[in-house]
Amino acid sequence: MISGENGRVRHGHPPMTKAKTPNLASKTIEILTTQSFLFRGLEKDPLLRNLDPVVLTSEKLYSNRPVFTAFRPNDWQEYLYIVVDGGPVIMRSTPLDRVMAITYPGGCFGMRSLPVGVGSAARAFPSLVEAYKTTNVIKIPVQVVQDLYNQNETFRERYTLLFELREKFQYHLLNCSTYPPQAVAAVLRALIFQERSLGAQPVGSKVEYVFDLPIDLIARACQLNHRTVEQVLKGLTKAGYLQTDKSTESASDLVRVIDAEGLKEVYGATRDKVTWWPLK
Repeated sequence: MISGENGRVRHGHPPMTKAKTPNLASKTIEILTTQSFLFRGLEKDPLLRNLDPVVLTSEKLYSNRPVFTAFRPNDWQEYLYIVVDGGPVIMRSTPLDRVMAITYPGGCFGMRSLPVGVGSAARAFPSLVEAYKTTNVIKIPVQVVQDLYNQNETFRERYTLLFELREKFQYHLLNCSTYPPQAVAAVLRALIFQERSLGAQPVGSKVEYVFDLPIDLIARACQLNHRTVEQVLKGLTKAGYLQTDKSTESASDLVRVIDAEGLKEVYGATRDKVTWWPLK
């Protein structure tokens, strides 16, 4: 997911406003064990049962403000961030300003900058982590993460899986060709694989995936311009892979994938193989 450093803010931005959320503060353990992939179903773990909720910080991250800079040399993060609601939270590489990670509620970020597990080996170039939209998170101190990693096998397996999912997400992005249908499909397939592996989606009997995914994020993930992304989404909708949703205020940012299996064909397509795309 993402990683970083002691919550510092760079490039002259004002310090990020911290907001205690009373409802979250009083239910942090319950929220973690019911809504978070890492902690789900671990309410009977002795470490969590005896954990003082005071050490867990509920915080609101505001949009367009840095959370931290990941992968700073010889610098470690103090917290693991669990996304409760809102978001998504993204990681942007520089200097190309490419989106390399997208985290939704139920997921977490920061583990690749914690000296826990293989975190010390998962290093990369400095990258900015920010909340693309206002996000509520719970911050878990690194010592709590380390203790659970050492003593709880389920937690350890899930924590290791998070590293695997980050690598696979970026692998999908590496497969983004300059062919727009394939590039956009690669981003969607990356998110589908990620959310399915985390158990976040699909929900209910409908095998569909719904993402709060602004066109800007898709464009920066697959390095296309906004107009081209719009046209590809319209084509995918007309071809029956996506469905538009006009029922909510944020409908313009919602991407509803109703044919995830069929989308594999677009993901694997090369030029001249997508009949609904007019430009060859």
